[in-house]
Amino acid sequence: MALKNVAFKTKSPSAPARGQTSGGIELYLKRIFALMFGAVAVTAVAAYVTMATPLWTILFTATGFSAVYYILLFGGLALAIWAQVRAFSFKTSTGALLLMLYAVLTGVVMTPLLLAALALNPWTILSAFAISAVMFACMALFGYKTVKDLSFLGIFLFMGMIGLILVGLASFIWPAIMGGTFGTVVCFIGVLIFALFTAYDMQNLKRAYAVLGDGTQKNQMAVLGALHLYISFIAMFQYLLSLLNRN
Repeated sequence: MALKNVAFKTKSPSAPARGQTSGGIELYLKRIFALMFGAVAVTAVAAYVTMATPLWTILFTATGFSAVYYILLFGGLALAIWAQVRAFSFKTSTGALLLMLYAVLTGVVMTPLLLAALALNPWTILSAFAISAVMFACMALFGYKTVKDLSFLGIFLFMGMIGLILVGLASFIWPAIMGGTFGTVVCFIGVLIFALFTAYDMQNLKRAYAVLGDGTQKNQMAVLGALHLYISFIAMFQYLLSLLNRN
């Protein structure tokens, strides 16, 4: 799981920015979703290639995960944080390239979860993806359409995400921590947090379009927004897949 920086939100403008048109924001949103779903597709391909070739063996040792796995896991986390911090310093093409690189790393580190699901019940992968897609679409639409200010959710969602990351890290040391009822509760909370993050991010992206007048900044924001939405979608998928395979 990657860390999302919620500090990219913008204040709601008192009046529409000059040049804001429905056609303009539609193109902006299409760019965001094209990048986001492109990253999801890259993740799927990376995971498939890893599982279908001997590459998956480098992720494991006789007693658990290998050093390579942890390097890729924490390297991806560091890349996601760095890309968000430097989002407005990169060219749009560079930001998109980093997003795809992060998507590749995510696909590789998801391999153990996918292999376990394949061994238990392959259909849960399709089920988790379908449920995630429906939840994502509903929450994204809610975030875009609602007139309620969702900014109050920011600090709670960020704290919840930090808690999930800490539990995830603890599970590497004490795997039994994710067993039983506690693990099920963590999965439910993870799905809830990233579903709400989807609505929260969509509202902020809509506001950002109205505030940012420069086309270059809007393109950079589109890449950053795609990264945020991608993280939410993938996190929901992972927690749902874990939930469907709790036994």
